[in-house]
Amino acid sequence: MPDPKGFLTTGRQTRRRRPVSERAQDWGEVYEGHPLLPVVSLQAGRCMDCGLPFCHNACPLGNLIPEWNDLVFHQDWEAAAERLHATNNFPEFTGRLCPAPCESSCVLAINADPVTIKEVEVAIADRAWSRGEVRPEPAPRATGRSVAVVGSGPAGLAGAQQLTRAGYAVTVYERADRVGGLLRYGIPDFRMAKRYLDRRIAQMRAEGTRFVTGTAVGTAVDAGDLRARHDALLLAVGATAWRELALPGRALAGIHQAMEYLPIANRVCVGDLDAPTISAEGKDVVIVGGGDTAADCLGTALRQHARRVTQLDIHPQPPDTRSPDQPWPIHPKVHRLTASHEEAGHLYREQYGCPAGRPGADGGEAGDGAPDAVPGGGGAPGREPRAATGGCSGGPDGPDIRTYAARTVRFDGAEGQVSGVTFVASAGPAGGPPGAAAEQAVPAQLVLLALGFAGPERDSPLVGQLGLELAPQGTFARDVDFATGRDGVFVAGDAGRGQSLIVWAIAEGRSAAAAVDRYLAGSTALPAPIRATHRPLVL
Repeated sequence: MPDPKGFLTTGRQTRRRRPVSERAQDWGEVYEGHPLLPVVSLQAGRCMDCGLPFCHNACPLGNLIPEWNDLVFHQDWEAAAERLHATNNFPEFTGRLCPAPCESSCVLAINADPVTIKEVEVAIADRAWSRGEVRPEPAPRATGRSVAVVGSGPAGLAGAQQLTRAGYAVTVYERADRVGGLLRYGIPDFRMAKRYLDRRIAQMRAEGTRFVTGTAVGTAVDAGDLRARHDALLLAVGATAWRELALPGRALAGIHQAMEYLPIANRVCVGDLDAPTISAEGKDVVIVGGGDTAADCLGTALRQHARRVTQLDIHPQPPDTRSPDQPWPIHPKVHRLTASHEEAGHLYREQYGCPAGRPGADGGEAGDGAPDAVPGGGGAPGREPRAATGGCSGGPDGPDIRTYAARTVRFDGAEGQVSGVTFVASAGPAGGPPGAAAEQAVPAQLVLLALGFAGPERDSPLVGQLGLELAPQGTFARDVDFATGRDGVFVAGDAGRGQSLIVWAIAEGRSAAAAVDRYLAGSTALPAPIRATHRPLVL
């Protein structure tokens, strides 16, 4: 146990965000540099080293959280990095992008603020990289067999790295011009700078993994021929079939899917484009959807200097604290104000005179770089500070630009161009559709649909070329060991699971790699943290 009284004497303290007035003008990460290591060590000291650490089960990777918390508290950072990498190929990714269900299941979260697990994780990873402790790990010997991996998102990368280190000749095929999948073109730089991805790719190349970009398997390369050239084939193509909103006016110009919009902004950041071909600059923007992708669209639109942004979420507003029907250790659905929503509230407060945010944990205003405020009582682990509502709540000019329980009715326009969105909104029953309400309209010259993903692309030629079957939910069918009905063909990640979290994708890649190794070698020493049928803990 790091500090027997740490959870009693040390309060939760999280990394500070850069001031909104600064960060909303650039594409740099929202947090201030690297966290202070003494602060991180004290936060790790809050870990109680529980006899039954539920954080292990909440994370599909099985991260050894109490172990590396103890090592960090005692300043053994190198050993902590070793324990961290024992279960997670890319902790600097998950430490930035995962919503941290491990914190929701922290035993402290029953009646207090949980350990800052996610921030300890990213501090360990970043320090290890900065000190040159993360090095290539080539296989001690080659097996003489080869594996093709299709897709270079987190599942494909994790599977490829595990198999390369086991001695297989691994080739990763990616249809985009760069490696990384959604990590590359779906995640904005302000959430994760691409240098973290690039250095992992460099590590994998040094270990022996080969990457072939700009090659769509199924069109440029026949999937059946690819299978014949390799001893096994691992499909990790993700869930890229976005959900549509087939409403009157959908054909109007100016309505785009989120994944048509976000990759263009990322390409501008990397220098591929001088200016975005889809831009929010000077426009009224409406985002339809309520998840992380919608928040990414919001942050991107703000940095492109949108005139105003409105977000329509079909779900009722979640409670501020954990509800009785989502007891610990479940990761609860609570009201969260992401960094992008914090930015919108701050900027619109300046522009339209809305009320200031409530004080943050250090007495500063939320939106001005104050630390995340996390209520006690296990209410909302990781919840960011929420701005006060006052008289501006629920509208496009308020601190929270979201309108909840909002059902989009139609897209309005003239001369082929979208000019607004009509919706109805009411409180409605929790978890149910909005009740009867009058129609409302909001102006929009740009509409972004962020409705999530339904699975692999329906018309994927992989299905016919490999003889794959589809599961009822539209994903590639597989058994509990990630194997399809085609000999030597395996499926990992969202292509088999459906849209999920990055930690599940990495866990799937690691487990599928173990299944491939077992298929080819008869047994495996590779870790397999999950089976294909495992799911998050829900009620």
